[in-house]
Amino acid sequence: MEPTGARLGSSLLVPSVQELAKEQLLEVPPRYVRTGQEPVLTSCLPSVAHEVPIIDMHRLVSMDSAGSELERLHLACKDWGFFQLINHGLSCSLLEKVKAQTQEFFNLPTEAKKKLWQTPDDVEGFGQVFVLSEEQKLDWADMFYLVTLPRDIRKPHLFPKLPLPFRDFLEEYSSEVKNVSLNTLMFIAKASKIGVEDMKVLFDEGVQSMRMNYYPPCPQPEKVIGFSPHSDPLAITFLLQINDVEGLEIKKEGIWIPIKPLPNSFVVNIGDTLEIMTNGLYKSIEHRAIVNSKKERLSIAIFLAPKLDGEIGLAPSLITPETPPKFKSVNVVDFFKNIFSNQLYGKGNIEHYYI
Repeated sequence: MEPTGARLGSSLLVPSVQELAKEQLLEVPPRYVRTGQEPVLTSCLPSVAHEVPIIDMHRLVSMDSAGSELERLHLACKDWGFFQLINHGLSCSLLEKVKAQTQEFFNLPTEAKKKLWQTPDDVEGFGQVFVLSEEQKLDWADMFYLVTLPRDIRKPHLFPKLPLPFRDFLEEYSSEVKNVSLNTLMFIAKASKIGVEDMKVLFDEGVQSMRMNYYPPCPQPEKVIGFSPHSDPLAITFLLQINDVEGLEIKKEGIWIPIKPLPNSFVVNIGDTLEIMTNGLYKSIEHRAIVNSKKERLSIAIFLAPKLDGEIGLAPSLITPETPPKFKSVNVVDFFKNIFSNQLYGKGNIEHYYI
């Protein structure tokens, strides 16, 4: 993955589902039909297990409550792999502007979107990713994917070409989320006993990417999936819900649980990279997106990965004779190449690195 205009991989070009949904279909085209989906069965879990933990950034930085909140963070990462982050420091005003502008972005005319569409040799732009064959089943979703940081690996035909004021809001949002994600990683380092300096060196100049998701209404929502079940490959994900339509579900103890995002919060989850770094102490959790028949759903996920010349492996501060590594080490460039050369399904990515 070269530093300038980095090419992460490629994915076959697919039609826009947003445009397809405008045709007022009565039946879903065969390529989107998915069978054998597991239903949501929250009633099978104790009621206390239904709610994803809530972590308060104010409490993490407060002298009075830091210890107890750090323990809550540790348990959230260990037992859930997901939490909602509140009081994170981003202004409600910025979040509302990003939400409104993202909605407008997906409502651009088709001709305007075509200028930002994926090319056959890249994954950035409008389209889908991880599509490797013409026979592969497709998700009922469109996405816009781009690398946002470091700035020198941005694609010159994408970020600079985004419409204003959307581009300026995204620039600010990208920077603000980078700060809060780095702060969160430092607290995760403390909670997991990873050396804070080890985490800082790996992620200060890390790769940040952004995936904007658009899930149109579907005439047969029970026959499709918005985003196939998967664990996120990178270190940490910050998801912002754009509108009030829910659809994110996580798998806990073999059961799918719906997530209800809190207003102005981030839904944060651990990725495969952190599972490798913590030797499996913190696990990346399978999640999926479902759709409905009446309303569109929009969200933005921001992913943070280590710097391009870094290496992913058991954190040096956790290596002892009693805790041998469970995963092979891999350099970040090869890790990226492996992600985009396979379908994203289940925990298939991390399985490549088991010792």
